[in-house]
Amino acid sequence: MQVLLIKNVEGLGRIGDIKEVAGGYAHNYLFARKLAVPVTEGAIKQAELSKEADKRRKERKVNEGKALANLMEGKSIVFHARAGEGDRLYGSITNADIADKLGHEIGQEVDRRFIEVEHPIKTVGEHRVTVKTGPGASATVFVRVERAADA
Repeated sequence: MQVLLIKNVEGLGRIGDIKEVAGGYAHNYLFARKLAVPVTEGAIKQAELSKEADKRRKERKVNEGKALANLMEGKSIVFHARAGEGDRLYGSITNADIADKLGHEIGQEVDRRFIEVEHPIKTVGEHRVTVKTGPGASATVFVRVERAADA
């Protein structure tokens, strides 16, 4: 029996695929869980529209990621932190700190999970950080840590 998948099914296919499956599997599993529908002209047309919308959504996400990467590229953010001997910080600059400060800098929220730091920032100086902004898009941001003036 031919079915049109309306949701991704592990081991079978993705949304919009037409698959040949056993009748019992189709009726008892796929149709019951609303994962697929029988192949009809209307169902095929609906699947094509759905695939087209998914493609446009992915393209938009890629374009937004590239625009955000262009906005961030080469930005420099400065942190003032207390440091001891050898310019070692008493704490560290975290991804969340970088995301918060970078978000204020560019005027958009930045998710801390997309910030990649090679090693924890625990020293005074300039550090390079990569920010993933979307599929195939990333930006390099410079984090400068300066010694805080003791009050």
